[in-house]
Amino acid sequence: MDDIHPIAPDKRAAILATLADIERTHDVRVLLACESGSRGWGFSSPDSDYDARFIYVHRQPWYLSVNESTGPGEAQRDVIELPIDDELDVSGWDLRKALRLVSKSNPTLIEWLRSPIIYQQNDAAVAQLWEAAKRFYSPLGTWWHYFNMARSNHRGYLRGETVRTKKYLYVLRPLLACQWIENESTPPPMAFEDLLQRLLPSGPAREAIDALLTVKRASAEITAGPRITAISDYIDQEMAARAEGPQLPAGHGDGPWLDALFRQMLAEHAQHHG
Repeated sequence: MDDIHPIAPDKRAAILATLADIERTHDVRVLLACESGSRGWGFSSPDSDYDARFIYVHRQPWYLSVNESTGPGEAQRDVIELPIDDELDVSGWDLRKALRLVSKSNPTLIEWLRSPIIYQQNDAAVAQLWEAAKRFYSPLGTWWHYFNMARSNHRGYLRGETVRTKKYLYVLRPLLACQWIENESTPPPMAFEDLLQRLLPSGPAREAIDALLTVKRASAEITAGPRITAISDYIDQEMAARAEGPQLPAGHGDGPWLDALFRQMLAEHAQHHG
């Protein structure tokens, strides 16, 4: 797995130090920190940057203040974003925001919970978030999220005889996620190899994808190259088959259950500084 999801030890240490600094500076506790970009998907290049994402919780009084602790006329911030440098991109969402997104079956947040690269996590909190994600999971909404992503990348980058080669992966991953949603009861995994193993275990397209992945993981960012017939044909066929959209259930969840979970999680983490 290390060669598929490579994390340099010095970068891991830098991310952990950054998270510790965030906890001190903002008086919060990080419940989950993971990798969200191409390294988490499993097709990073050696020069790909690091996209660390985290979910954090404040002390209970922060959520119960009469006057929100912000500047005049400003809403209370529910994100923490650090300036992006050349290699590290670190940002996070407050627990209440995360649960609100879970209740909308937000695919990005579900991916964080399924990331193969975890920098730091509170096991109990992550289990609670995953339980909420499953309860509120909308196969239909999630399918359209991934299909629109596949379609826009397909239209934008793969139509000519010369294509931006790495964009194949940015169409294949959401396209396979759509297939997963059609066939499985759980949300799709983040890791590309898990999607491939389940949905495209063999055949000409798989062989061409494996060859492309080998090049992508070994070289600096790939630019453009000739159309790869086996992959292009597979994508064109699968996109055409889904043009109408699927018959899938929409999500629905229990608002009072979610409120109770939020209060329970706050109570559990209220003592985390003391």
